[in-house]
Amino acid sequence: MATIESRLVEMLTVPVEALGFELWGIEFVHAGRHSIVRVFIDSEKGIFIEDCAETSRQVSAVLDVEDPITTEYTLEVSSPGVDRPLFTAAQYQAYIGEDAKVQLTMPVAGSRNLKGVISKVEGQILTLNVDGKDLIIALDNIRKGNIIAKF
Repeated sequence: MATIESRLVEMLTVPVEALGFELWGIEFVHAGRHSIVRVFIDSEKGIFIEDCAETSRQVSAVLDVEDPITTEYTLEVSSPGVDRPLFTAAQYQAYIGEDAKVQLTMPVAGSRNLKGVISKVEGQILTLNVDGKDLIIALDNIRKGNIIAKF
């Protein structure tokens, strides 16, 4: 069964791309009777507040017609930011050599929260170097992954 996030990605990719943006990813946070739908968009030129507003109007219209969410929800549209979330194998691949943190569904090496360097991505398998040790993590075991911003 497809997750709500995957259904939303399928539903919203074309409308977001029609506006000239990349649909970076979607987070669906279920909080009781109210939920949050976070839509992350990106562009080579960067993302501005007007881009978020335009995308929000378009996404809202699609969600109103398709009605995929049965609870009340708040729609948030933003850029991925400097600590960008990672959703796909291609996104992890693009950040090989960068520091990242991941929250896991099932523990790896006794932990559900890991910080390390993305060292390899093969298919749907991520290798994260944590304290000098390579840990193998299935991407479908990652609940949430983010780049750790360096300043």
